[in-house]
Amino acid sequence: MASWIIPTLLSAFFLGIYDVCKKHAVRENSVMPVLFFSTLAGSLCFVAISAVRGNISSLQWGNHVLILVALKSILVATSWALVYYGMRELPISIAAPLRSSSPMWSVIGAIIIFGEMPHGLQWLGMVIIFGGTLAFAMIGKKENFSWHSKGFIFIFTATLLGAASAIYDKFLLATEKIPPATLQFHFSWMLVAVIGIALLIRVLFFKPSGKFHWRWSIPATGILLIITDLLYFYALSLPDAQISILSPLRRSSVIAAFIIGGGLFHEKLLLPKAAALAIILIGVVLLTLCS
Repeated sequence: MASWIIPTLLSAFFLGIYDVCKKHAVRENSVMPVLFFSTLAGSLCFVAISAVRGNISSLQWGNHVLILVALKSILVATSWALVYYGMRELPISIAAPLRSSSPMWSVIGAIIIFGEMPHGLQWLGMVIIFGGTLAFAMIGKKENFSWHSKGFIFIFTATLLGAASAIYDKFLLATEKIPPATLQFHFSWMLVAVIGIALLIRVLFFKPSGKFHWRWSIPATGILLIITDLLYFYALSLPDAQISILSPLRRSSVIAAFIIGGGLFHEKLLLPKAAALAIILIGVVLLTLCS
């Protein structure tokens, strides 16, 4: 077995548990405090690891790069907030698979912005992913979650913003030549600042709609995301790593989220949802293996 497969599978597993913890944290809870404290926990974990490794580099205040990273933080904060709200509204057996359709939107964005042109099998993959997404919409109606419900709109919009963030990362890393460690370090604390400001505005100027309940899954959500990213980047760093296989393999995280989350929260219609999920995953495999 190749040395990069085990850390990739571990990354996928912890990413699935991350989604389950996220659902547990926001279930019947106030979303913005959950988002802030989970992001804070993850950021502190990342900063501590970066300090131990000694791979923290600085950006100059006033440099246009700092502004670009701040824009990334705002984009990601908006996407995450919508994900958390969508996770609270929808069953995880619907929300997690819908999020797994993001590669399709990233490719569409790359076509529009960078002029990239997929070949036949990639087009087929996008069509299959779109078909699986529509299947989830039809299944959702049976659980009284229409395509126009808040949960679907939140998750769909968050997925589009997530795809935009991936495209923006390509711009920051390839065009602006920002070192990945530098980008990740400054992005982590800026993200906490952006979400903290949003939470403060919400508390000061808007009446919160629900009470906040502290749960162990709140910090666990942030820390799990750091763990899964570290495992993923470690796998990427290994000399024999094959990104064409590694990327779709990591997407299998949705299977762990679907099985564990669906059972833990006693969700319905798991069999037809599993079929729709299989359709999306086939499309993702075609889209990434043939890229």
